[in-house]
Amino acid sequence: AIGIVGSFNSQDIANTVNAFAKMDHRHPELFDAVAKAAIPIIDTFTTQGLANTANAFAKMDHGHPELFDGVAKAAIPIIDTFTTQALANTVNAFAKMDHRH
Repeated sequence: AIGIVGSFNSQDIANTVNAFAKMDHRHPELFDAVAKAAIPIIDTFTTQGLANTANAFAKMDHGHPELFDGVAKAAIPIIDTFTTQALANTVNAFAKMDHRH
């Protein structure tokens, strides 16, 4: 998957890291590649995609400050469209990673 992550859209990215997190399968190289692919397209993520991506990185305890900064920048203008659950998951992910923005 690492070789094709660069061709993933936002949904593919969120689904991939979410699946690895649900299986509790740590793969730091994949998560780094996903972060690198996600940052340039972070503004195309849905609120659920932002929440799921941040939550997956936090669940795997995979710190990536640039990704979390990108999630924050993408989330702030659309924060009022987050569901309660997506907002709670996003805030929890930031807290778990001790990431302040």
